Amino acid sequence: MHAIILAAGYATRLHPLTENTPKPLLNVAGKPMMEHIIKKLDRIESIAKIYVITNDKFERHFKKWLAGFDAQKPIEIINDGTKSNEDRLGALGDVHYAINAKSIDDDIMIVAGDNLFELNLDDVANFFSKRKSNVIVLHDVKDFELAKEYGIVEVDKNSLVVNFEEKPKSPKSTLASTGIYLFPRKTIELVNKYIAQGNSPDKTGSFIEWLHKRDAVHSFVTDKKWYDIGSVEQLEKANKEYDKNSK
Repeated sequence: MHAIILAAGYATRLHPLTENTPKPLLNVAGKPMMEHIIKKLDRIESIAKIYVITNDKFERHFKKWLAGFDAQKPIEIINDGTKSNEDRLGALGDVHYAINAKSIDDDIMIVAGDNLFELNLDDVANFFSKRKSNVIVLHDVKDFELAKEYGIVEVDKNSLVVNFEEKPKSPKSTLASTGIYLFPRKTIELVNKYIAQGNSPDKTGSFIEWLHKRDAVHSFVTDKKWYDIGSVEQLEKANKEYDKNSK
């Protein structure tokens, strides 16, 4: 299995913090968000390599960070070639770019580089290995108003995805996507097909909405704490929680 960390966004909502620092390299509890994620990935024996996909603006920041980071697994920085928020490839566009740039022909785990979570990713990897099917990790926000801010998923009695809607005006569930996905090797062909058909590459959730109509997508629901770092307030909240837990 290969892991892809999505870190090519420009995080304009967090300016000025992210004008000269990529969001995944902002510190939470004394170390970059990226390192909290990699610590989780390091525990998964089946992961052979971690790819961090970023953009032309922030490539040097990630390379400088990596040079000073004591990595347990091989980590490679990929530059998607974009220079601004206006020409970004989008989350699924970056997955597609990484797969083809590095000729990845294996199971893949995708993690958004701006999400923090208490969940053990090895639990998700074990869930995936038993099914060898597409998996999306969900968190129940338990509030329909709050659900309007996230990618919301509906599942059936067998926990299979039956609907995905980005920031719905009238949410049909409170199960939010955490930006963690696992795809078996066979799904790579479907990623390429999705892009070739001209579908939106902006959100990975748009691909899930397309994918579940063609192949089974299992849901893994976690009740562990999860932080989607999209604002200064969420960053400060995560900082407080992680500081508290480290004491």
